[in-house]
Amino acid sequence: MNEILSRIPLEFYRYKYNQIDWDSRLVGITGPRGVGKSTMVLQHIKKHQTDGSHLYISADHIYFSTHTLVGLADDFVKEGGTNLYIDEAHKYKGWSRELKQIYDVHPDLRIVFTGSSVLDIQKGEADLSRRALMYHLQGLSFREYLEMFYQFKVPVYTLEEILAHQVVVPGLSHPLPLFREYLAKGYYPFSGEGGFELRMGQVISQTIESDIPQYADMKASTARKLKQMLSIVSGLAPYKPNSENLAVEIGVSKNNVPEYLVYLEKAGMIGQLRDCTGGLRGLGKVEKVYIDNPSLMTVLAGGKPDIGNLRETFFYNQMRVANDILSSKESDFVIGKYTFEIGGHNKGRKQIENLPNGIIVKDDIEFGHGIVLPLWQFGFNY
Repeated sequence: MNEILSRIPLEFYRYKYNQIDWDSRLVGITGPRGVGKSTMVLQHIKKHQTDGSHLYISADHIYFSTHTLVGLADDFVKEGGTNLYIDEAHKYKGWSRELKQIYDVHPDLRIVFTGSSVLDIQKGEADLSRRALMYHLQGLSFREYLEMFYQFKVPVYTLEEILAHQVVVPGLSHPLPLFREYLAKGYYPFSGEGGFELRMGQVISQTIESDIPQYADMKASTARKLKQMLSIVSGLAPYKPNSENLAVEIGVSKNNVPEYLVYLEKAGMIGQLRDCTGGLRGLGKVEKVYIDNPSLMTVLAGGKPDIGNLRETFFYNQMRVANDILSSKESDFVIGKYTFEIGGHNKGRKQIENLPNGIIVKDDIEFGHGIVLPLWQFGFNY
C-alpha cells in the first residue's frame, strides 16, 4: 500500500472528491473502468494517513483465494485499524453479504469500497442500500482535462452561467486544438500514459467479457453477443433503437435487446437518451442510443468518427452529469426550458427559430454571442 501511495499525485482531484462524505461508515464509489476511482481513494488515504490506521486492498488479490474479507476486517480491527478501503469489490464472490456483516459487527470501522458501474447494491446477495452512501464517478470533463494535463485551473460553471457567456479560461487563447485532443482521448485519465488505443481495447474487453457477465451471470456466448451489439451500435450511433433489427443482427430474442442495452449503459459503454413521457428521470422511452463518450466513440470508429455524431455525443456526455437531459421533438436535446441544436460552424437557426428558449451550439468557434454558444464551453459543467 505504501509503495502505491508514494506514486499517487495530489495536485489534481476529480470533481466528485469533495462531494463524498468520507466520514460515513460505509461509502461505495462506482463508475466505468478507467475513470479514476482507485486513484481518488488512494489520494484520500495519502492525504489523511496520519488520522487513524488505514488499509487499502484490492478484492481480486491472490490473498483472497485462501482468506475472507470478514477475516481480514476482524484482524485489522484487532490491530487498531480504523479505515478499510476495498478496491474492485465486485471481483470478490459474495462481496455484498460480507460487507454487510463487517458493517454490522464493527461499528467503529469506516469502509470505502469501489466497484464496477454495473453493480446494483440493491440486487446483491445483501441489500446495502440502507447502509451505504453510493457515489457514481464519470470520466474527465473537458474542464478537468485542461486542469489535469495542462494546469488550466477553472471553476465549474452552471448551465445558466454557460448560457450567459461567462466561461473564461485565463491563459488559453485558442481552446479548439486542445478540445480536439480531448474529444479523441481526453475522457480517460490514463490517456497521458501512452498506448491509449491498446488500453482502451482492454477496457472494452474486460467490461464486456468480465464485468457484465460476472454481474448478470451470463454465459461466454452471451458476452460475445454483447460485444457484437456494441460493434453494431458504434457504427450507427446516435440512432433510434430498433429491437427487431438488432435482435436479427446478433441472433437473440428481441425481448433481450432492451436488457442488453441497459447492461451496456450501466457499464459505461453506451448512453440512452430518453424522452419526457416517463415524468421521472430514466423512465421515459429511449429515443436515441449514443456511444458513452467521444473518446470511446473515436476508438470504436478506428480514429475516424463521424464529426456530427461526435459533437452530439460530447454534448450529451458532458451535460448529463449535472442535468436531466432529454430528447427534443423539434431539435437535438432539451434541458429544463432550453432546447439545444448542435452543429458545426455553419449551423443555422431554422430548427429553433420558433422555440422560445432555443440555443444554437456550434463547434469550430472560439466565442459565442446571443443564443449561439461554442460547443467546447459545455465541457465546464462538472
